[in-house]
Amino acid sequence: MPAVSRTLTVSLAANLALATVFFMMATRNREGLQGGIAAVQRVSGSSRVLTRPSRTAVFGKVTEPEMKTYDFGWMEDELISPGMGMSNKDRPLIDQRARPRRNRRTDGMRDMVRENFLTPANLIYPLFIHNEPDNVPIPSMPGCERHSLESMLNEVGEAKAEGVRSIILFPKVEDDKKTNFGEEAYNPDGIVPTAIRMIKEKYPDMLVITDVALDPYSNMGHDGIVENGVILNDETVQQLCQQAVMQAEAGADIVAPSDMMDGRIGAIRDALDVEGYSNVSIIAYTAKYASAYYGPFRDALDSHPGFGNKKTYQMDPANSREALLESDLDASEGADMLMVKPGLPYLDIICRIKDHTDLPVAAYHVSGEYAMLKAAAEKGWLNEKDVALETLLGFRRAGADVILTYYAKQAARWLNGKD
Repeated sequence: MPAVSRTLTVSLAANLALATVFFMMATRNREGLQGGIAAVQRVSGSSRVLTRPSRTAVFGKVTEPEMKTYDFGWMEDELISPGMGMSNKDRPLIDQRARPRRNRRTDGMRDMVRENFLTPANLIYPLFIHNEPDNVPIPSMPGCERHSLESMLNEVGEAKAEGVRSIILFPKVEDDKKTNFGEEAYNPDGIVPTAIRMIKEKYPDMLVITDVALDPYSNMGHDGIVENGVILNDETVQQLCQQAVMQAEAGADIVAPSDMMDGRIGAIRDALDVEGYSNVSIIAYTAKYASAYYGPFRDALDSHPGFGNKKTYQMDPANSREALLESDLDASEGADMLMVKPGLPYLDIICRIKDHTDLPVAAYHVSGEYAMLKAAAEKGWLNEKDVALETLLGFRRAGADVILTYYAKQAARWLNGKD
């Protein structure tokens, strides 16, 4: 090949490579075409390198950039996009009137147009309790413990001081008190009613929510009475009604049936009303899925199913329309609030139910979600504070009015400007 042809071939190949780099950078760089131009100039060895001031952020600690103004007039002869020209200030100008970035320009501007907010009052704090004098850490849920009743009071007080207004109780029941019929669930001297009375005596304005289900009290590890390997529905609902009434008598503000038995919301509502507890609210676990994210919670309460799984009563993770059916049923039966569980993998369900009902919607940021975030933070892979608060805000954006989260106390501290 003649030398001139080889030179032209190399030149064409080089130009093609530069053009490819430009378009890749223009597409991928957040600063658009300017990033692409800078990339081309760097590759071609130009002395006019457009380098934006660096702003390094490591886990939320920001190094402020060097303030420097550049002369962009030289770009006029090198504009590539037909949609670009030069402004009267000799800077590149895109023919673009609507610029969403204007509303993101400063902290004050972003605060002014923010669509969703997260406050400590949006959070419900789940607490694990047991009838032991000492706390027991839960290895699969770093930072969480089974609290003694005295420690529970301290934890409630600390959460309240940060603006958390509601807690939900989950008991670890002694094995010798567990039966297939779960009678301990409605023992008026049991751990849950005792805990309710203690909280209400010391913190009367704290909202106390109670779990209504048989699994912590079942020697079968299921949410209902078991007969020949089948979880019975209506027989279980009878036990749940007794449990809910007992909790209301002890002073619970809200009962939260998590069992997923058909018809239990209406039956519990009627049972509460006839016993004079019409002011006690019901948060229905409306769309509680048969999820693999519950493992650490079951470690905390030692409530793993004794056999099989819970797929005959909890929802199929593949289904979304079914959640709307459950929503309609629970609302018609007297639920005051509808819950989706788990949270993060089911943001679409939160959104659909929110659009479908006028009732408040709750989301449960479950143990598996919490444990994954904790594990990544302990490895140093994520900024725990930033990711946790972003996650909770994501629930709000999806439509959740309230969020059950093991981060409640810590998140409230962060929201209050504390470490």
